[in-house]
Amino acid sequence: MNPRTYLKPAIAAGAFTVLAGMACADGTLRYATVGEPPSLDQHVVTSDLATTIAHHMFEGLYTFNAANAPVGLLASGEAISDDGRTIVISLREGVMFHDGQEMTASDVVASLRRWGAHGSRGGLLFDNVDSVEATGAHEVTISLSGPFGPWMNLLAFINGGPAIHPASVMEGAGKEPIAPENYIGTGPYRFGEWEPNRHVELVRFDGYASPEGAADGYGGARVAEFDALRFIPVPDVGTRVSGLKAGDYDYAESIPGDLYGTLEADPSVVTILNGGPIFGLVFMNSRSGPLSENFALRRAIQTALDKTPALQVAIGPEGLWRANGSFLPEGNVWYTDAGAGNFSMGDADKARSMAEDAGYGGAPIKFMVSTNYPFHYDTAIVYTRQLAEAGFNVDLQVYDWATLIEKRAQPDQWDLFFTHHGFVPDPILISVMNDNYPGWWSTDEKAALKAAFTASSDPSERQAIWSDIQALIYEQVPTMKTGDIYTYNIASPDLVGLGEATLIWPHFWNVSK
Repeated sequence: MNPRTYLKPAIAAGAFTVLAGMACADGTLRYATVGEPPSLDQHVVTSDLATTIAHHMFEGLYTFNAANAPVGLLASGEAISDDGRTIVISLREGVMFHDGQEMTASDVVASLRRWGAHGSRGGLLFDNVDSVEATGAHEVTISLSGPFGPWMNLLAFINGGPAIHPASVMEGAGKEPIAPENYIGTGPYRFGEWEPNRHVELVRFDGYASPEGAADGYGGARVAEFDALRFIPVPDVGTRVSGLKAGDYDYAESIPGDLYGTLEADPSVVTILNGGPIFGLVFMNSRSGPLSENFALRRAIQTALDKTPALQVAIGPEGLWRANGSFLPEGNVWYTDAGAGNFSMGDADKARSMAEDAGYGGAPIKFMVSTNYPFHYDTAIVYTRQLAEAGFNVDLQVYDWATLIEKRAQPDQWDLFFTHHGFVPDPILISVMNDNYPGWWSTDEKAALKAAFTASSDPSERQAIWSDIQALIYEQVPTMKTGDIYTYNIASPDLVGLGEATLIWPHFWNVSK
């Protein structure tokens, strides 16, 4: 980035210019970040820090409610053809861009096409798209090559997702991030300035047209209560914590787990869990080695593991983890307990008997783990001990993360490896659903369920099919989930409207001081 201050002119009615170096007023929320984002262009950047800032400026056709179900944002409705291949999306009228232009279908089409061609996640949808056309001033028609159920979730996921910009900004925009002077969206806050290594500032957009309905997750009414949001890079965690306590910041992100108990008991601080947990996964090799075609042996390994002690050792405070066997957390629209009775049995004797019945004779089982992620290594140590107690001969192989990634692509190098997964808006995006992801789970049963899952656009039907897929994962054991892990942020008790947890990224519309 060119190291200079970017100032967005005051162009919308009622807007005002924020001058570099002005003192924080009562109307400014001050957010201590871990650093600076690479860009705020959501089409091509998947940085969570970038999205935390940018989703106050940029909006998509859809967003997520508190249950992580997609709901309209710039879209007012949609109609899907009986064959699932044609989607007609109606747009809200009277929505204004920050430059004073009204949003129309031509803006949406230009934005979707650029995202589809160059966006970080655009190909996930556009590999299934034949065309996107404006079929009215406030109507867009998407023609698919075949039914593709995840389309709405992908349009709702703003991280690396299809933010809507003016067509004039999209003209000539390629794979490189757009410049800050082109940060023009429809959100409740507009771009103010970016002063490198000091702050990114957004200011309230007085021309904002809020969706209707009660606030629900990221859906419903959005009200900008602050005059400005200032995101300040503070790389040192001690400075973020002490600064919030001293009143220098109103909100601070990414606080270490070992401080959780102390901060949770501190009346001068509010702790806020991030609602989208990460979760560990231990993948099994479906292509080579003793586990490749032996589902019974995999189930024996699964039966040996008690996940709770590993979470206690690797993560620590109970408030930061859940021994949850569902691949999506409770309260999420995709939550299901199908198969989860097998999540954490911790029965060494039963596992030993199951392994003998499966023909296991004590051959080494190569388990790769990296110390670059301490919770990977700490968890693997506990699992190795539990497997040894059940009679398994585990060869724990410890590598740096780059080496592990290189070796996991080679089927003859491993039998198990440890990784973790972040939040995704649709289970089809979980890595185990990718037939080509290392582990290479590809069975007839999976293929049939996956085809039905992607072909349906009915939410209830897709939820039922996902339950069947999760049950199949516990039966064929291509991977083992290790539990949900929550990061957390801290806030001043003076902030009102934050709630007890974020959905994915913190948001500050409907929040006041």
